[in-house]
Amino acid sequence: MTKTQTKTQKKAAAADPELEGLANDVRLVGRLTGEPALVELPSGDALVTFRISVPRAALPAGPGVGTTAGQRVDSIPCTAWGPRLRRSILTWRAGDLVEVSGAVRCRFFQAGGATRSRVEVEASAARIMRRSSAA
Repeated sequence: MTKTQTKTQKKAAAADPELEGLANDVRLVGRLTGEPALVELPSGDALVTFRISVPRAALPAGPGVGTTAGQRVDSIPCTAWGPRLRRSILTWRAGDLVEVSGAVRCRFFQAGGATRSRVEVEASAARIMRRSSAA
């Protein structure tokens, strides 16, 4: 087991050996695409949303590779729920080089009378690696 596994993951792996080695850990290093936004949910909870543009790894050319022609970056939606992390991220500005660690989450919510879903990275830690030179 790795040091980063939670107590819940360790208990689950002990109860079911097939779960050993499964993980939902994400590390992104990329550029902030726009200003982070503070969102207050109808429940009263608050979160910060932001997007990070990360370069795609070069894939071999050929049929069935599964990429959009010419797409060289991915724009990844991220959220932060913890108060301290939210305050820190709200100081970021577009173009900053940042590192975000967390997990992939699928969140369901009601909007316009319909149930919607969103896949995003829920940040558990984040930091600025280099400030954007644009003021």
